[in-house]
Parts: sequence; C-alpha cells; structure tokens
Amino acid sequence: MARYNVNNYTVEALLASIKSKEIAIPEMQRPFVWDASKVRDLLDSLYKGFPVGYIIVWQNPKVKLKDGTTAAGKKVLIDGQQRITALTAAIVGQEVLDDHYKWKTIKIAFNPIDETFEVANSANQRSSKWISDISEVFKTTFDSFNFVNQFCQKNEITDQASKINDIINRLKAIQNNSLGVITLADDLDIDSVTDIFIRINSKGVVLSQADFVMSKISSNTEYGGNITRKTIDYFCHLLESPADLKDIQTNDKEFASLPDFSAIRWAAEKVSPIYKTSYTDILRVAFTYKFKRGKLSDLVSLLSGRDFETREFKIEIEEDSFRKLHEAVLQTVNKTNYERFLMIVESAGIVRGSLIRSQNVLNFAYALYLALHERKVDSSIIEKIVRRWLVLSILTGRYSGSPESKFDYDIKRFFSSDDPMAYLKLTEAGDLSDAYWNVNLVQRLDTSVTSSPFFNMFLIAQVKAHDKGFLSEQISVESMLENRGDIHHLFPKNYLTKNDLPKGQYNQVANYVYLQQEINIKISDAAPREYMATVIEQCKTGKPIYGGITDLDKLKENLQQNCIPEGFEFMDINNYTEFLAKRRELMVEKIREYYEAL
Repeated sequence: MARYNVNNYTVEALLASIKSKEIAIPEMQRPFVWDASKVRDLLDSLYKGFPVGYIIVWQNPKVKLKDGTTAAGKKVLIDGQQRITALTAAIVGQEVLDDHYKWKTIKIAFNPIDETFEVANSANQRSSKWISDISEVFKTTFDSFNFVNQFCQKNEITDQASKINDIINRLKAIQNNSLGVITLADDLDIDSVTDIFIRINSKGVVLSQADFVMSKISSNTEYGGNITRKTIDYFCHLLESPADLKDIQTNDKEFASLPDFSAIRWAAEKVSPIYKTSYTDILRVAFTYKFKRGKLSDLVSLLSGRDFETREFKIEIEEDSFRKLHEAVLQTVNKTNYERFLMIVESAGIVRGSLIRSQNVLNFAYALYLALHERKVDSSIIEKIVRRWLVLSILTGRYSGSPESKFDYDIKRFFSSDDPMAYLKLTEAGDLSDAYWNVNLVQRLDTSVTSSPFFNMFLIAQVKAHDKGFLSEQISVESMLENRGDIHHLFPKNYLTKNDLPKGQYNQVANYVYLQQEINIKISDAAPREYMATVIEQCKTGKPIYGGITDLDKLKENLQQNCIPEGFEFMDINNYTEFLAKRRELMVEKIREYYEAL
C-alpha cells in the first residue's frame, strides 16, 4: 500500500502555497548552490514542456491539541528546494542567499525570435532582441500588446507580430505548467522519512540525519526553529570564514539585531585549530547534553511532538523540545563554555586537531562538559572527568563505530546516578585493564599508519610531559607539532631499504620520532650505532654535530623522553625487530603514566 499521494500543482499555485506557508520551505535548509546556468536550463525545460521532477513534501504527524482534538502540521519540503528557489528567483525576481550568505539576484534573459534562454549578461542586456529579465513578463502590470508592438518596431519585424505574441504567451504560460507534488503520509515513522530524505537528496552530496534535523528546525517559525537554525549555521560559518561577519550583518539585519547573533559573533575572532564545529557537531553536542539522548532521529521525533511513552504526538512536547534545543544551542555556542572546554582539551596535551582523528570524541566530551556544568558539578571534578574520558575515548576508539548508539548509552549512564565519576571509574576498570596496557595497546602500536590514534596518544603524552624532540636541546615536541615539524626514522629509511626491509617494516610508528630536519639531514642513512657514536663523542668534546646536546646526562634524559630503548647506541640492522618491540613497550608505559596522572 502506497504511503504517499501525488497531486499536480501549477507552478503559480505551488509558489502561492509556499508563500502562504501551506508548504514550509526551510529558510536555510541548504544555501542556494545552483549556478545561474542551471536556473536557465530549468526554465528552458518548463518552456518546452519537459518534466522537471517531483517536489516531495511530508505532512507533519498529527499533533494533539490542548482541547483534545488533533491537527495535522504543515507540510515540510523534503526534496525540491533548489528548484523552488530557482523558480522564485527567475519568475518572481526574488533575491536568493548563496553559500557565502550574500543576497544576489539571478536574471534569466529570453530571445523571442529564436526562443532561447540565457543567463543575463552585458551583451543580451544591451540587445533589443532579448528580454533582459523574464520576471518582468510575469508581473501583473506586464502589457503583452504594447510589448509585442515595441519589440517588433525595435527589431524591424513587420510580418511576425502574431508569432512573437504567441511566443510571449507561451513564455507566460510557464506558470501554468504542472509539477507533481508527492505528499508523504503523516503516519510514516521518523526513521522512514529520514531515510527517504537522505536517499532522494544524496545525489552529489551525501546527506545525513543531521541534514534532516536542520531542515526540520529551519521550517519552524512558530517556536523559533528558524532562529535556532541560523544560530547554528552562522556560528559554524564564522569559525571557518570570519570575514563574512559583515556580510551576515548586512544581509540579515533582522537576525543581526537579535541576542542570538550577539552570542555568536565572537566566533569571527576565534582561531581554534583543535575544535572547529560543523552544524552536525553543534546539533550532536546540544542534543546529547540537554536531552540526555544520542540518536538524532529521536530529536526529530521530539521536535514533531512525540511522546515516547504513549506514542502520541502532543503540541506541548513539540513546543518544549524547540525551547530546550534553542537553550542548548545557545549554551553550546557560548564563548565562555567553548573556551573553557578548549582549555581542558589543551590541558590534556592536545595542541592540534590532527591529534584526534574522531570529531565525535570531542563532541561527546563537550556534551559531557556542558551536562556536568548544568548540574553544577565542581569545576575541578568536571575537568578531571572530561579530560580522562576524552583520552579514554581516543585510546579505546570508543566513537569510531555507531557513535550515536554510544553517545546514547554513555550520556544516560553518566547521569543515571548522583555520582558521574562512578561511571568513569567503572569504564576505566573494564576498558583499561592491565591486559589492555600490557598486550592490546602494544599490539595496536604495531602499525605503519602515522595517523594512528595510538601513536598520536604517545605524542600527546610527550607534549604533556614537555619532552624535547629527539637529540634536541631546546626545541620541544609541542613546538614541532605546532609548527608542523617533521617526523623522521630512528633507523633511517635509506639504511633499512638498503638492507631489503619492506616499506611496512621501515615505516613502523615505533621507528618514528620528532626530529629537527637539519639533524635528520646530517644523520642521512647511517645506522644508529654510527650516528649515536658521534652524539656520545660530542658530549665528551662539547662540540655539537647532531643537535645541541653536549652533556651525557642530558642525552640520557632525552633518550628516555623519546622512549629509546637502552643499548640503542649499539644497534644496527640485526637489532631492528628487537628495537621495535622494546620501543612499543616503552611508548605504552609512557602513555599509561600520562593517563594515570590526568
């Protein structure tokens, strides 16, 4: 049985339904991303009577009113925003907001002589053979009779006035063309509608449940969903493109006058290489911390007024959900909250975003911070819990698969009792046992992937300990990371390849170290026992050759900081496998000491 119905709307009627808000086109579902040539092609297809696809809307679930009756919500546009926006731009002459948040007009020109459409340009704007902007033809004040007479006179057409008149009428008749509108049934469950939305919108750009949530909230004006959407979208945009602040102020004066805009304008001044949030991130954080849930499909249900216990749709739940989401978003984009969370992240030794491969690790940690802060937990306890949970999540790859389910599970258990520290300790006992440290983590460092979260964790531990780079007297690992320093091989790559080792072996992360480039160049392809003999000699003579260390005690300290096994100064190709095994164990030992000190 079909879970939808199909009706035909004329272009004029469809635009009228959107204008009257019978069909809600999300104000900022997605910025208008079509180039003008696509708008031209759409008009050309309509003029020629070609099909241009279906518009798909969803009749919101029936909501229970306070008097006990039910009323179907407005229809929400699921597919067709770009086409609808293109029609309002070309036919109505309405400005559109592009993906840089600048208002622009899209003018389509038409040549009645050869019946062609073109994007308006300087040539066709000057030519008497072109209607420079077809929106003029669709105005109620347009006089076809006078236009045809003047057009024929300007172009010295003496015997084709009737033909030109027919062409103009055919152009005007575009607004009478029918478009198919598919209305999804109001009893479809949220997961089904979300799946439909993602499938039909997945051409070219992969969409997600977060996109559907953003579409849902931006179509709501009664409870301020559209303002919430703008707050999220503009905040994330300013983090990436701070120069667009003035354009947003100029082109959206109404929003710029609201407290919501004042709450986010600081993002144009913030440079954070660690945590740059997308709208998906903001939604996840706000929803998880405020609603104590992790599945965005649940957010759509709540914003539709669903009562999870009775499975009814109630208007009071819808209203309350929009209010709570708006409050949560403002807390998430709050400058003080954002910066205090970043301070906790940096205090863990995480100084670059690239050290955390999973954005969801940061998302949950931020949600946890906000939830603990809202509960008024002591700040020192908040810092400890968030810092340790953040690192635990990296070490265990906690949010690398099915993050929504994990978010849902973790946030509920953190707040199932009065002591959130209890869940942290329980998780540590289960996930970070001696077996993890002695076996699992050692094995996970047996990799050639330099972006490995476990190798990154070793680097984070070095940053936290203020370690110096290998054979460096003054330059720290942190400084090298922040200034994009180089990772080099302890057993030089050329040395290993000359000894016929495969790439997967010589690029082992246990053979990597942060090393100044000039030192690496001098070492060249020498075996450790060769170049380390020179380093030891410079400590005796006081004349530096490889780096600035000229003291044996400082050299020993530097080797320990970089987890270099004892006897490294005597090693060659015959000791390489043994070296890797020993260094992995030392790296794990350093990571464990780091974690336990958090």
